[in-house]
Amino acid sequence: MSAKLEVVLQLIDQANNEDPNQEEWQGQPVAKEWLYGQRMSQCLSEFAPDASELLQIAARGQHIQRWSIPRSDYPEGRVGYKHWRTELGKFHGEKTAELMLQAGYRDEDAERVKTLLQKKRLKQDAEVQALEDVICLVFLDHYLAPFAEKHSEPKLISIIQKTWGKMSEKGHEAALKLNFAPDHLALIQKALA
Repeated sequence: MSAKLEVVLQLIDQANNEDPNQEEWQGQPVAKEWLYGQRMSQCLSEFAPDASELLQIAARGQHIQRWSIPRSDYPEGRVGYKHWRTELGKFHGEKTAELMLQAGYRDEDAERVKTLLQKKRLKQDAEVQALEDVICLVFLDHYLAPFAEKHSEPKLISIIQKTWGKMSEKGHEAALKLNFAPDHLALIQKALA
């Protein structure tokens, strides 16, 4: 790991450690978005062990300070949700780019990470696709179970289908190797049928 990469990942972790929302991890309460960043980096290292530094930064910065733009600030429904997600992508890109410049990265590297975090050219740009695959894998592996407790089966099936649609074939293969609880596996099989 380069010195710059180490610095920027530490800066992202520091920013995410400010999250007032906590999650239990290894018996300890930790900042929710810090944990998400760790899970993204871990998943990326398994899914794409040769990932570029910039993709590694984008993975860690995917939810940087997400709590500062709450979903509740946007109208209910699909249009409000899409607007919120677009604004989040811009914010995550700007914030991560700012930390990259602090760590000594060039402007063009920071711009590339912004492109990755805004998911520009999904399905056409291999690194954007790899990032999206990792996002989907982290969701399926760590967040599907708690999500399933709060939503109806038809809503879950729709979400699984949308998630699957964003993934590459390599992402699908990795997803099918995850260790799902039997009821969640049945739900996924139903969604994909």
